[in-house]
Amino acid sequence: MARARSEERRAEILRAALEVIAERGYRGASLGAVAERVGLTQQGLLHYFPTKEALLVAVLEERDQWDTGGGSGGSWRMELLGSLVEYNAMRPGIVQTFSALLGESVTEDHPAREFFTQRYAQVRQELAGMLRTEYGEKLPGGLTPERAAPLLAAVMDGLQYQWLLDPEAVDMPEAFRDFLRLLGPARPE
Repeated sequence: MARARSEERRAEILRAALEVIAERGYRGASLGAVAERVGLTQQGLLHYFPTKEALLVAVLEERDQWDTGGGSGGSWRMELLGSLVEYNAMRPGIVQTFSALLGESVTEDHPAREFFTQRYAQVRQELAGMLRTEYGEKLPGGLTPERAAPLLAAVMDGLQYQWLLDPEAVDMPEAFRDFLRLLGPARPE
């Protein structure tokens, strides 16, 4: 029972941290603001997350769990990617937080740099596996799945930035469907 309450409290803290980071950015967010939002003292919050950096990484890992339903395990399909883009279009605050943290993480000393570096290595590997399943060893344009995977990740993230900046001009799900049409038809099963 105590463990379940602890997990609930942890989830509550992660949601509050995501909100505070979305409002203020990582550098402007404080442990005190997150603690206040969930009715804890800063010392109480430190019981769950010993540092601001630990909280940030937990928020990012939780966000990935939401996106992949607990981890894709290499079972991504094109339809899932399209659904993920549509899902992200319904939650601009989370996409904004992720995008802001991704942008901040390119600096050498940012605490999320290692998370994003590892995340993109895994995403490229999983996308290459998905593309291989869909297209075989070569896509219709001649690229291998490994060469196309970083481009696919770049399109997804780049569309998010454009959509966040001008949602009236950029229909993110439709633009992603257009990109998938550019890839060409999958190989027949």
